[in-house]
Amino acid sequence: MGGESVTVCEPSPPAGGELARATVLGCEIDRVDLDEAVIRCQAAIESGGFVQHMAINVAKLVAMKSDADLREGVAQCELVTADGQPVVWASRLLRDPLPERVSGIDLMERLLALAAEKGYRIYVLGARREILERAVERMRAEVPDLELAGYRDGYYEDADEPDVARAIMAARPDILLVAMSSPRKEFFLARYRERLGVPFVMGVGGAIDVYAGLRRRAPVWLQRVGLEWLFRLAQEPRRLARRYVTTNALFVVLLARELLLQVRGKNARAGPWPSPLS
Repeated sequence: MGGESVTVCEPSPPAGGELARATVLGCEIDRVDLDEAVIRCQAAIESGGFVQHMAINVAKLVAMKSDADLREGVAQCELVTADGQPVVWASRLLRDPLPERVSGIDLMERLLALAAEKGYRIYVLGARREILERAVERMRAEVPDLELAGYRDGYYEDADEPDVARAIMAARPDILLVAMSSPRKEFFLARYRERLGVPFVMGVGGAIDVYAGLRRRAPVWLQRVGLEWLFRLAQEPRRLARRYVTTNALFVVLLARELLLQVRGKNARAGPWPSPLS
């Protein structure tokens, strides 16, 4: 990554002023690929505006059904991408297709390279201190031109949160990566958003653990067939088994119900049913 040159072109203005979004189980997701997502991030930084990124996976889609605060937090995000391949497949089954998966860790790594090239300042919030320090060590080794505005772990009391936010404001980063678990990171960003004065913010969750080497990422072929969750389960069976079984089953039920509504004629659109694997 250290020597990689990132060339980002100006985006073509989309019809209607905004990039179209797909709707998957009630969640609006931007119809962008990884390159287009990076362009959106760079445009926000260069303009001095504000963009919050949200990565949507199966677990988050299911949680949104019963968590109004999470739904509201996702709805106010300017850039929402599909983090899991099953989300992309679901969009195609529902005939509102997304172009590809844009995972949080892939976007994060692209942004680190872009920041080094363009001189953007990065702040990282979250993870355990030892894990965060390992991640920062790797950033400095692999992206030597990267300017870190600051970093701190995510283990603080709720009463200390305003001080954490003030420290970020004082550091004046261009990009904020929040490596806390869901929904804590979503709620933190929903509370502070523009007040932080950071042009681009994104929750990276467990991506920092992977980046630091605490956990391995699934092989590309497992990612493409939608079984990355199984690889994670094999690494942390006690912590993830019940959650994955419950969440995946609920996702299948929700998707089947939505498909049934389409079959019955609600929100149906003309044309043949697409293959989710295409």
